[in-house]
Amino acid sequence: MDELRIGFGEDAHRLAEGRSLVLGGVSLPEATRGPLAHSDGDALLHAVTDALLSAWALGDIGAHFPDTDPAHAGADSAGLLRGALTVALAAAGELRPRQVSAVVTLDRPKLGPHRGAIAASLAELLDLPLDRVGVTFKTSEGLAPDHVQARAVVLWG
Repeated sequence: MDELRIGFGEDAHRLAEGRSLVLGGVSLPEATRGPLAHSDGDALLHAVTDALLSAWALGDIGAHFPDTDPAHAGADSAGLLRGALTVALAAAGELRPRQVSAVVTLDRPKLGPHRGAIAASLAELLDLPLDRVGVTFKTSEGLAPDHVQARAVVLWG
């Protein structure tokens, strides 16, 4: 690998009753609250989307899929990620995403039981082997119980 690129992304949403919670493209039916967002509010996929774009200085998810556009209302974040990946791949030449590492902060529900499904979903979306997808889960220790936050780094090579 002669050239490497690293992209970083971060996203957060306030949680509210009556909303579904989706993280990494995986629905969490036991969640009693979900994100207030224009799209489905998948904070993990939004962070990965920003990381894909930032490696190539292509802006962020809001620049490509603005929340002022009614076409994106309730949008599936996996579709937004695929669109951003297409844009990033066009800028990348021969380079491809090689690894993703992400951290999700959420107090409830516990995410550990969903680690495999979330990692597999990210691997499929990014066309990566499963051992190139790292997903870590944290709680806010009660400091921010009403939000979900995600951070992601994508290595291109």
